[in-house]
Amino acid sequence: MEFKDYYQIMGIARDATQDDIKRAYRKLARKYHPDVSKEPGAEARFKEIGEAYEVLKDPEKRAAYDQLGARWKSGQEFQAPPGWDQGFEFHGGDFKQADASQFSSFFEALFGRGGRARQHAGSGVPGEDSHAKILIDLEDTFRGVVRSLTLQHTQLGLDGRPQTKERKLNVRIPKGIRQGQHIRLAGQGSPGVGKGQAGDLYLEVMFKPHPLYKIDGKDIFLDFPIAPWEAALGATVKAPTPAGVVDLKIPAGSQSGQKLRLRQRGIPSTPPGDLYIVLQIALPPADSEQARTIYREMERKLAFNPRAKLRV
Repeated sequence: MEFKDYYQIMGIARDATQDDIKRAYRKLARKYHPDVSKEPGAEARFKEIGEAYEVLKDPEKRAAYDQLGARWKSGQEFQAPPGWDQGFEFHGGDFKQADASQFSSFFEALFGRGGRARQHAGSGVPGEDSHAKILIDLEDTFRGVVRSLTLQHTQLGLDGRPQTKERKLNVRIPKGIRQGQHIRLAGQGSPGVGKGQAGDLYLEVMFKPHPLYKIDGKDIFLDFPIAPWEAALGATVKAPTPAGVVDLKIPAGSQSGQKLRLRQRGIPSTPPGDLYIVLQIALPPADSEQARTIYREMERKLAFNPRAKLRV
């Protein structure tokens, strides 16, 4: 996926005001509109300009885009850093999901979530829903905890440039919540007008990278090193799980890459996921004369040829 420098596409500085952005868009849209333009590639250029304007005209999308930094260049291979928009609050959204799909894969990767539309009911105008992504520890879903979170949102300053504001919330993380699920905080979105109800805040849950575990849905995977003799002869060893240490029985004759399934030791959802222990046979290093002597003795006594099955 290629990075798109929306400022370069619109020919404006990164500190441009919202009025500067509107003027630049009107000028470029007139020049490249496919119904009137004679420029080569006008239609593709018009779509590219429209995509850039969709982001930069919206103070929240623009501020989030600016968080990626100015070190990226247009056309450079790009992968959005994990949790790049974590804690950044987006309100409503003025594009539909179908419209977002007309833009590039770069836009969809960053902003492809359409805003939730709210229905007008009774007097007044209801406030917009907002959404944000939060990162939690894997252990949080095993315990169920209350976390103090800081969310950032953006509003225009007197100079016409977006300014970032913060607000703190105490959020209950439900036990068993999975990655990609949402926590709804009623009335924590934008305020309504008149007697309209306030919108809701939807928090999309993501897990922080863990030094031990990989997560797939509600299942958890752990690469677990064992000694060659434990694999060959079998053993009972201590193994970590997110809920605590367990006694793990390693069957005799185990192979590297073999999975041992611990039922219902994964994410404690309903029903719970499983924990898979992936065995990794770790060879002791031959870093001393004594260790090398032991390996030579094993070679002599066992005459083991690991490539025997490859002969034809």
